Amino acid sequence: MSKRDFYEVLGVPKNASDDELKKAYRKLAMKHHPDRNQGDAAKKAEEAFKEVKEAYEVLSEPQKRAAYDQFGHAGVDPNMRGGMGGAEGFGGFAEAFGDIFGDMFGGQQRGGARGGRQVYRGSDLSYAMDITLEEAAHGKEAQIRIPSWEACDTCHGSGAKPGTSPKTCGTCNGAGAVQMRQGFFSVQQTCPHCRGTGKIIPEPCTTCHGQGKVKKQKTLEVKIPAGIDDGMRIRSTGNGEPGTNGGPPGDLYIEIRIKKHDIFERDGDDLHCEVPVSFTTAALGGEIEVPTLAGKAAIDIPEGTQAGKQFRLRGKGIKGVRSSYPGDLYCHIVVETPVKLTEYQRKILREFDESLKKGGAKHSPSTESWTDKLKSFFS
Repeated sequence: MSKRDFYEVLGVPKNASDDELKKAYRKLAMKHHPDRNQGDAAKKAEEAFKEVKEAYEVLSEPQKRAAYDQFGHAGVDPNMRGGMGGAEGFGGFAEAFGDIFGDMFGGQQRGGARGGRQVYRGSDLSYAMDITLEEAAHGKEAQIRIPSWEACDTCHGSGAKPGTSPKTCGTCNGAGAVQMRQGFFSVQQTCPHCRGTGKIIPEPCTTCHGQGKVKKQKTLEVKIPAGIDDGMRIRSTGNGEPGTNGGPPGDLYIEIRIKKHDIFERDGDDLHCEVPVSFTTAALGGEIEVPTLAGKAAIDIPEGTQAGKQFRLRGKGIKGVRSSYPGDLYCHIVVETPVKLTEYQRKILREFDESLKKGGAKHSPSTESWTDKLKSFFS
């Protein structure tokens, strides 16, 4: 059975560029790869995969392509086109197939540029800051102490003992990474000997122990935005741990924790508080003062106000960091029962209670309703 034209196999014209060849090959190689085809289609896919590979190996090399363009299949040496086992054929295929997975998963971006030392971003740091509710509502500027790293004064950042110098890693030849091949795949990983630095320090500096930097403390100015809520985080770019081999530093995340307030409880942009009122004020009505974050406010208590009654003060809450308007303040009425009564006060209350009973449900509608529910329940 005669072989198909290699250009036909890849689906490209004879004047196709190298990029067009590679793009066509990647697409077909992924389509016909044995791992992506199972069952009855596996055998057919395997043959198509070999055909695509062979076509690309010939057309991707200028000399082989020129010979093929002039003489067809007869112009290509059979020993160089037939097998996956040949060193040259395997190397070209592995490199091309590695490019496919590099493009798919971004392999070359994870550890730095190919041929150079492995560059790694520094780790992020976390800092917990406790603030008051008032500070959260109005914002503030604060100073915090965080760890920082500076070049070692003893070794001037080299990590080596004074009078000595780092040596190029013999395992990776200074690249910081080594490549391992398994079948068709070429896997790049951090050099286990130098840990990606590309250098070995035979005699480490006694001050920084070979790190080239020492840990210190620095003061950082932090601006807390008005309206921030409990659990929110502020990101300070570049104030995390330093990177490796010149990599960028990590970030610092400041987590806000709002202290428990004596009066208010926060619910998003709204505030809640309990307001005790006397038995007399609840019964007869009156005006009371309540606290807000902006000062005092007045509430009119209607006659006959019951415990648990809720009053809403619009705009007296907190304006959140993402809100256009401030929330509200909800005042929950707690009717206070008198304590430590004198005998005279007790007598007056008993007489008062007797007078209420003569009025029936008119004075105690909730009690009458409760009594009816109890009768229904027990019957």
